Amino acid sequence: MIAYLVLVVVVGLERVAELVVSTRNLAWSRARGGREFGRGHYPAMVVLHVGLLVGCVVEVLVADRPFLPALGWSMFLLVLASQALRWWCISTLGRQWNTRIVVASTVPLVRSGPYRWLRHPNYVAVVVEGAALPLVHSAWITAVGFTVLNTAVLTVRIRAENAALATVTA
Repeated sequence: MIAYLVLVVVVGLERVAELVVSTRNLAWSRARGGREFGRGHYPAMVVLHVGLLVGCVVEVLVADRPFLPALGWSMFLLVLASQALRWWCISTLGRQWNTRIVVASTVPLVRSGPYRWLRHPNYVAVVVEGAALPLVHSAWITAVGFTVLNTAVLTVRIRAENAALATVTA
């Protein structure tokens, strides 16, 4: 149980690191004329991601969810894979990456790294992590709840991001 709590805290600290990088990159994009799209859904996305971390801990503690080795270790590997994919996306986009949807028409679209194969690879990482992190310790209600709510948020976000990207390619 302690190891799981440490994992959730580490993932939370990783989110803080993302926000530091995002804030720096947001300033860089705005300095180059970056325009933000889809601002309205951002608070819901933040609440959802904080809720994932809180839900992981609360469900395991309150419902006394067990660690099932076959499930737990396989989900842990998926959590690690999702983190690797996320940071591959961040490093590939470089200064263009942030947690908001900001595009500068003077900066070309990135078509390397995971973006060679997928238009939104970071969201693959989000989906996988959102299901896998709770299931490391059998928190299935959190996994299902996050997945359902995340589907709604990502539907809005991907539409907003596609509209933003269309302004660059147009």
